[in-house]
Amino acid sequence: MKVFTVFVFFLAVVVVSPVTVALSGESAVFSNERFVKKLLDGNKRYVEGKPSHPNQTPERRQHVANGQHPFAVIVSCSDSRVPPEIIFDQGIGDLFVVRVAGNVIDDTGVGSIEYAAEHLHVSVIVVLGHERCGAIEAAVKGGEAPGHIKSLVEAIRPAVERAKGRPGDLAENAMRGNVKLVVDHLKASKPILEHLVHKGTLSVIGARYDLDDGQVTLIP
Repeated sequence: MKVFTVFVFFLAVVVVSPVTVALSGESAVFSNERFVKKLLDGNKRYVEGKPSHPNQTPERRQHVANGQHPFAVIVSCSDSRVPPEIIFDQGIGDLFVVRVAGNVIDDTGVGSIEYAAEHLHVSVIVVLGHERCGAIEAAVKGGEAPGHIKSLVEAIRPAVERAKGRPGDLAENAMRGNVKLVVDHLKASKPILEHLVHKGTLSVIGARYDLDDGQVTLIP
């Protein structure tokens, strides 16, 4: 009986894949957590200076040339020091990345994420902020921002206002608050993302990248 139980568990682990269309209940939660762990394990390799550079071969390029099956969406800042594929030690076709200064999101960004969640069946979205973010610092500084930079500052301003008066560094608190606002916005985005989150087949989480040591930590 024990042998049979072990075999069933092994089989269940093997057949779970990032392209599964119909995950529900505990199996969906297991899959989502597995993909988060995959990201954090990759980041650990990067931090330790031992990246494995997975899925970066000519064979992988050919394999995904006619179709993609990424396992996670990363919503990150455009900052040149925060390249998701590198800091998570992933390869071609692994991550569906949406990047904009301040990791803010608008309708076009949500549409991109909906495509990944609905069509590509990605089950994990990570909103990744980072320390010393120029867009956050501009919003904290205040004043009139030039050109279209103003739209970024305006999008971040609510997080700055919420962070005022709290203990600690204002920019750091605003960065974390901005991540949480984007997470909440995506979770509540109708009709697609909210539905998938409610079903349990999609997880949206926040994280922080440390520019100094390279570590990614989840934001509760």
